[in-house]
Amino acid sequence: MHTGLLTCSPDTPLREAAASMASRRCSSVLILEQGRAVGIWTERDSLRLDFSCPDSLNQPIRRVMSRPVHSLPRHTSLTEAARWLRQWRCRHVLVVDDEQRPLGMVSQTDMALKQGLEPYLSLRDVREAMDATPLVLNGDLSLSRAAAAMLEQDKDAAVVHTAGAPLGIITERDMVRYIARHPGATPIGELASRPLLSVAPTDTLLHARDLLINHRVRHLAVLDGERIAGLLGFRQIIDGVEHGYLQEVRQLLEQRDQALLRSRLNLQLAERVIEASLEGIIITDAGGRIEFVNPAFTHTTGYSAEEVMGRTPALLSSGRHDAAFYRAMWQTLNEQGYWRGEIWNRRKSGQLYLELLTITAIQDDGGNITNFAALFTDITHIRENEDRIRQLAYYDALTGLPNRRLLEDRLALAVRHAHRSRRHLAVIFIDLDHFKQVNDTLGHAAGDELLLEVSRRIRARLREDDTLARLGGDEFIVLLPELEQADEASRIAQRLIDAVAEPFYIRNQPFRIGCSLGVSLYPDDADTPETLLHHADSAMYQAKQEGRNDYRLYSQDMNHQQHRALAMETALRDAVESGDGLSLHYQPQVHRHDRTLAGVEALARWQHPDFGRVSPADFIPLAERAGLMVALGRTLLGQAIRQQRRWLDQGLVPVPVSVNLSAQQFWQHDLLVQLRQLLAEHQLPAGLINIELTESVLLDKQQQAIPLLNSLRELGCAIAIDDFGTGYSSLSYLQDLPVDVLKIDRSFIQRLGESRSSAAILAAVTGLARELAFHVVAEGVETEAQMQALERYPVDLVQGYLTGRPLPASDFAALWLGKTRHQG
Repeated sequence: MHTGLLTCSPDTPLREAAASMASRRCSSVLILEQGRAVGIWTERDSLRLDFSCPDSLNQPIRRVMSRPVHSLPRHTSLTEAARWLRQWRCRHVLVVDDEQRPLGMVSQTDMALKQGLEPYLSLRDVREAMDATPLVLNGDLSLSRAAAAMLEQDKDAAVVHTAGAPLGIITERDMVRYIARHPGATPIGELASRPLLSVAPTDTLLHARDLLINHRVRHLAVLDGERIAGLLGFRQIIDGVEHGYLQEVRQLLEQRDQALLRSRLNLQLAERVIEASLEGIIITDAGGRIEFVNPAFTHTTGYSAEEVMGRTPALLSSGRHDAAFYRAMWQTLNEQGYWRGEIWNRRKSGQLYLELLTITAIQDDGGNITNFAALFTDITHIRENEDRIRQLAYYDALTGLPNRRLLEDRLALAVRHAHRSRRHLAVIFIDLDHFKQVNDTLGHAAGDELLLEVSRRIRARLREDDTLARLGGDEFIVLLPELEQADEASRIAQRLIDAVAEPFYIRNQPFRIGCSLGVSLYPDDADTPETLLHHADSAMYQAKQEGRNDYRLYSQDMNHQQHRALAMETALRDAVESGDGLSLHYQPQVHRHDRTLAGVEALARWQHPDFGRVSPADFIPLAERAGLMVALGRTLLGQAIRQQRRWLDQGLVPVPVSVNLSAQQFWQHDLLVQLRQLLAEHQLPAGLINIELTESVLLDKQQQAIPLLNSLRELGCAIAIDDFGTGYSSLSYLQDLPVDVLKIDRSFIQRLGESRSSAAILAAVTGLARELAFHVVAEGVETEAQMQALERYPVDLVQGYLTGRPLPASDFAALWLGKTRHQG
């Protein structure tokens, strides 16, 4: 501020006050009355004078002064003072002390000179602050008219343009000087200051301000080439700079506030994430002393934050890792800035746990480590689950033995090792005999218990390096690596058979089972894992076919038989689906006393283009193993019914045809529906189709069989028990089951006259049948001696080669049905 105030009394003539201002180059005069500021008169006020009236310049200054006088305390900042100047729309403000006594005056020019805006001014162009619509007056214009024009357009200066003369300028300060010296009619062209200093629009405001200060002027013309682009003075610099500066400051403050807000939100978010994180977090200082832990750390380790602050993470050490492990960890951390790996630690309770740990070194701007941040996750359960999955993938769930996948891996490795060492190895395929009967009679839980005991016995008889695997069901594989002699495999196979043959005790019930084994050798039989397993399987089936409870070594003939069996199974499937090659032959059942036809049994036959005529003793067991019995039985049943229909259509009088049903077909839920539909479809009278069952079909299911048998009888089907006396014969169930016929097995007939036991059994069975009103059929009668021997027993019907061989349908009809029709 200016401390040398120019003051005067209210009665001071205006001309005198203006002269004082001009001589002292002051822009204002303060009017005091009894030491109190009552008004102010400025260069701007001079524009309001009537320059055309000389007497107006002699009036006391109180008449033209501005009031009130705006004042600010002396402690007001320049920024605050600039704000008040803009708010009051004035160019001068009085500075007062604590007692409101005048101390000095602050003007807009002072703001430009002392506000410290040099860095800002150096970054701004003149065009940003200049008055782009300058007042340009002709030099012929009078002083009074020029003052009026400046006041009207609110300009503090005007450019004076005079023909033949350089540009000039007239300002408010000039007006104060002219009050005392020039009449109002003076042309301004004579009074304008010349030459007019100028700057370019692209010059910096700092350069323009320095020109104003150095030349002690208040205005500069802005010239764009020869054109007057604008006018620049301290007023424009202050207004433009203040506005731009404040706008920029305001934007910067807003940006700062937004950044602080984002930073605060990010910090809060980070804190919440850390608090809610399922990963444990530890932050230590450069020396490894703990400074922060999150709740997940407490949850995992059991240590609270208070218990670990100031301590090192060594308190979690499990003791499982040696010093070399930690040296390598810290070496990696120092060289790369981070370390990641799995580590065992110990909870507060003493329990060990496995964690996945990541440690990161945090550095300052100078590259010095200030902290370490560690993130860890308890992966104990994950590792346990992985081990469990691996166990399920490679081991049998019931016995814990290796499964096929792991066996194949070990076998492949053993083959490579045997190849390098030029030694033998053996693969033994083990299948338990009649294991299905154990499941059916004792239940699957007992079957599982038996499998566990079998696996324990076998493992106890093997060498340490041998492998026992379970393929599924009751099938096991033994791998015998590094055999010195091939015959070692035979000795081990027999040892395993003996182990399985020992009595088992399941639920306090003793029983025995056997097993069939097949052995293949490397390199004698095969040189690949797949082929070794296949050949051992073939040898095992050979052992089953040749009596079970024994072992067989693989031979090339077995492979041929296996391929033939596979081809035959495929052919049988095709035959069952299409019906081609499958047919029925019919064997008569005759009355014993006169040998007249009473009935007939339908017997399955199969003729194949490649295999020729295949015996039922071969293809029936094959159908059972291949799961084709239901489809095969349905096909043959349909053929028997259709054949009866054809005989009826031919005008013949057929007799009942007995059709054998397997256990699978008999227990099919839709057996009655199928039979009823077939009978209805072919309009077959009741009593022409009978059903034959073996005793094994009804084993343990007598009560369930009763309603089914009754339903079959309601359809007109007589029920016969075939091969009676050879299976699990029980005389007690005969009194409950709705049976019509007992067929005595041929083994008893063939030994008549040779075995007293056969005669006794025959007498007992036929006597029982007579008492129960059953018909009795003797099967397998081949000689007249056997026929005569049957006369001693109540046998109704006879079936065998003596009375008639099985014949195709046409031959049977010609030989038998014609004879029946003739007798009828």
